[in-house]
Amino acid sequence: MRPYELIKAKRDGQALDPVAIREFIAAFTRGDVPEYQMSAMCMAVYFKGLSPAELGAWTDAMLKSGEVLDLSETPGTKVDKHSTGGVGDKVSLSLAPLAAACGVPVPMISGRGLGHTGGTLDKLESIPGFRVDLSVADYRRLVREVGACLIGQTATLAPADKKLYALRDVTATVDCLPLIASSIMSKKLAEGIDALVLDVKTGSGAFMKELKDSRALARTMIDIGKAMNRKVTALLTDMDQPLGRTVGNALEVIEAVDMLRGQAPEDYTEVTLALTAEMLVLGGKAATAQEARQRLTRAVEDGSALRKLKEIVQAQGGDPRAIDDYALLPQARATADVVAPEGGFVTGIDTEAVGLAAVALGAGRQRVDSPIDPAVGFTLLRKVGEPVKAGEPVVRVHYNDEGPLKDVKQRLLVAYRFGPRAPAPRPLIVERLE
Repeated sequence: MRPYELIKAKRDGQALDPVAIREFIAAFTRGDVPEYQMSAMCMAVYFKGLSPAELGAWTDAMLKSGEVLDLSETPGTKVDKHSTGGVGDKVSLSLAPLAAACGVPVPMISGRGLGHTGGTLDKLESIPGFRVDLSVADYRRLVREVGACLIGQTATLAPADKKLYALRDVTATVDCLPLIASSIMSKKLAEGIDALVLDVKTGSGAFMKELKDSRALARTMIDIGKAMNRKVTALLTDMDQPLGRTVGNALEVIEAVDMLRGQAPEDYTEVTLALTAEMLVLGGKAATAQEARQRLTRAVEDGSALRKLKEIVQAQGGDPRAIDDYALLPQARATADVVAPEGGFVTGIDTEAVGLAAVALGAGRQRVDSPIDPAVGFTLLRKVGEPVKAGEPVVRVHYNDEGPLKDVKQRLLVAYRFGPRAPAPRPLIVERLE
């Protein structure tokens, strides 16, 4: 089938032949199918979905569009974690050194900011000198010698996903279950892992805002992993407000380092420990989640996790002094506060709106080629359930350019809801699936 015929068939709800799907994705990877036709296909998939057979063919084609790495020279069970994206989600920055310090090799290929969510690569690059564009040979070597390596997609690893990932960001097809599942799993299976822990977000800041949709996404990815002989577990975690207290690249790096010092906000710490404990169990370094939590607590208390982070930073060209001296990280030139219009309690936060405000400020991308300012972002002085007085600051904006400041402050004010009573707390770890 020609690309036009395939797009039309999916638009009309017809089942696509697996061979035709593979040929279509291969042609897109080569450049024979233009971006406007792939955009049309993504929109058709957004509305019509993919059957299990179609999704299997789509994911397999993405996976085999490039090199599938072999990390067998690294002893042990290689385990990665993937988050479906949120606001203030800097978990990978502390999780990777934590797991590696406990003996689990962590090969991690991450992405950049997508839509209203931040990107691990953008956060890492706010560390002076840190390189995420390492060669496959260096990636293999660092996983073996350091125990962890965090890079972006190379030209040879799932190149179809790399092209499609950028395209989805600007065509309003990010929040599409089959496209999310195939993107995540093709990329993760290509990086040489034996097992995977999924952090599937749910709530106002997640791509899947309803629990049933988050559960469906987790189950879809677990099933893909099982079909390809990988051990996969998933935690459904709350994203009805930003995770931790910071939003913005350098600000989130600071909070991630603070977590390895035992000084981070409770919600961020809990989600990080829960996910890393799953990695230790899958990696054979702990028999139970409770035993894993004890090992992780020791790694924080004895400083080994923080030392591992410095080792990772140095191995990837970064300045490890920035881990101890935050003044070496990008700094915004000024701050401005958003104040509560009334007293009472913070009763809710439109987390997606906060993420979009960060994009408007310059912390994220409005287009694929948009530059990012690593210094700007927010400190959340009040979160859901916390008391506040009228006129009291609820968010501190770290900015360099006054141009978008008025709009950003208004966005944040609209994102916050206030009331006379604190709402019942939501669980951070909503559900576990395997």
